[in-house]
Amino acid sequence: MSEDRFQRLRLLEALLFAAAEPLAPAALARHFPEGTDLVSLLEELQGLYANRGVQLLRLGERWAFRTAPDLAGAFEIERTTTRKLTRAAIETLAIVAYHQPVTRGEIEEIRGVALSKGTLDTLLEAGWIRPRGRRRTPGKPVTWGTSDAFLEHFGLESLDSLPGIEELKAAGLLDPRPAVTILGERGLLPPPTPIDRDEGDRDEDKEEDLLGDDFGEDLLPEELELPEEERE
Repeated sequence: MSEDRFQRLRLLEALLFAAAEPLAPAALARHFPEGTDLVSLLEELQGLYANRGVQLLRLGERWAFRTAPDLAGAFEIERTTTRKLTRAAIETLAIVAYHQPVTRGEIEEIRGVALSKGTLDTLLEAGWIRPRGRRRTPGKPVTWGTSDAFLEHFGLESLDSLPGIEELKAAGLLDPRPAVTILGERGLLPPPTPIDRDEGDRDEDKEEDLLGDDFGEDLLPEELELPEEERE
């Protein structure tokens, strides 16, 4: 191999290595003297890389360096993706933790809304809940409870270490105000209904309307003559 051809192979190798995308011979030609047989150079360079970890591949009309296909398995990377729980999942996890073993229906009753299937699946996939058996009621629904992974993740020695109501209030996780006040501010209380008085009250109202305004006043007028002993 002549020195001139060797230098051209080196230049071709550098151009392909530095390129961000595959290059066609026409794009490479401007870096070489006119009349250079680039196809021959590319095929020769391809042979030099045939048994190496990086190979020169022809992709249609373009050429590019690529890792050897048989080494693809060594390039697999496992990544841990952190996903935030939805509000429904957090509420469901709290209900399971404090009310276990609990069924799906009981969770819905406590939350007051229907529970989507994906919510329990997410907690089950995270390993924080597990089936605890079946309730001995019609339909034998599955009951759910927390797992050891739940205790480990939240740094709890046991379920007895779960914070109580006062601790949750102190941490700002519970509103210390009365429930009626909270629901009223959120507009969740039904409007007050008028109190219907019984028929006896209505009759009394009618009777009062028939009486004069001065009824019951001055029951003992001054001109009424009574024995002196009764006036004292």
